[in-house]
Amino acid sequence: MTLTLLVMSPPSHAPTPTHALLQEGSLGPAWTVVEGGDCHHLVHQFNAHAPNQVVLLGPAVAVAESLSTWNGAPPCAVTWLAANPSPDELSQLLDLGLTGWWPDAGLSAASLATGLALDGQRWQRHATLAQALDQVQGQLSDRKYLDRAKGLLAQARGLDEDEAFKLLRGAAMHAKLKIGDVSRSVIEAAAWAEALNRAGQLRMLSQRLVKLAAQRLAGVDAHRARKLQDDSEQRAQANLDFLSALPQLGAQGQALPEAVARTHAAWSILQATLAQRKSAAVLKQADDKADALLMQAEALVSELETASGRRALKVVNLCGRQRMLAQRLAKDALLAEMLDDGARREGFAQLKSEFETALLELEMAPLSSPEIRAALKAAREEWTRLLSGLRFLDNSESRLAISRASEVLLEVFEGLTALYERSLQVIMS
Repeated sequence: MTLTLLVMSPPSHAPTPTHALLQEGSLGPAWTVVEGGDCHHLVHQFNAHAPNQVVLLGPAVAVAESLSTWNGAPPCAVTWLAANPSPDELSQLLDLGLTGWWPDAGLSAASLATGLALDGQRWQRHATLAQALDQVQGQLSDRKYLDRAKGLLAQARGLDEDEAFKLLRGAAMHAKLKIGDVSRSVIEAAAWAEALNRAGQLRMLSQRLVKLAAQRLAGVDAHRARKLQDDSEQRAQANLDFLSALPQLGAQGQALPEAVARTHAAWSILQATLAQRKSAAVLKQADDKADALLMQAEALVSELETASGRRALKVVNLCGRQRMLAQRLAKDALLAEMLDDGARREGFAQLKSEFETALLELEMAPLSSPEIRAALKAAREEWTRLLSGLRFLDNSESRLAISRASEVLLEVFEGLTALYERSLQVIMS
């Protein structure tokens, strides 16, 4: 078998006796020597000739620059011929992937051929060990992903470890994938679902915060409203911090991080407005800022749903949006009376229609379980109570009933969204 040896050297490099051996083809019939020219063109020449081994000539600086293009993992043995390099130079080049060094003078053709063969064997042994190490690390990584995926399935469906493993193994066989790949996909699906849920909470919180501020100004369950408002502000900040730190956002390019940043900026403006002394004018201004936050949060949810590439997450988004609609309807009911705003009253029909349409879609969706069906039934009952309260807005009892019903409805849809988020169909999507 003939081996191809690619020789690279800087244009200014003076030929040496060893270099002359290479040029003369004195290494024997086992070697075909190809002159590749300037070291700067190493990768291009390697791709053009596909050599079994490379010899680099010239100073350490030029050799280091050439090797750096392979990021410490050259695809074949690389030998350097030079005169008496320093230990520091050799250490640096070894870190860059150099296989061996030999003096560029005083060697016979037979000695050089033996040295090159030794470097080739050394590189092959190192490559074999590196491949084995990668396989072991891959197996350990697969095991880690498998354990995490089994935990997610156990949480979602109450499965024991053997049942969760059988489910993952069956999915892997059906999809003709390794069980480690399926496990990673399960973990990623769960992460996307949580991100979508948290972004959806920001939509709801934008409306809830203004609703609670309106309750405080109107004296409707004011003490409780203040505590809920403080909790909601902390929750909004925690969700934004969580989304900002998600590693998969950066992997999708700039669109998602920029969407998070715009949502964060809108939240900061609303937070500053809510910190002002409460009045009808401030409340109106806060409502405008809340709508701006809602718009940015909606865009963020849309970006997340698209980036995830998982159609099953649509139900998480749809259910999560019901939380916002319930809060917005209760908020507009309070502001319609406090600000004598007829336009808000006219908007009730549109909000109720959106909520009812989504609720029907959830009730008819094939993605279900006994827990989900029970939660949907509870949501229907609370929605009916909220609608009853909207018939009378001119007394404090009705406003209190609306506020309370919106909070109960929120709690029901929080639980329902969590059920969808952890559902088997979503996780295995």
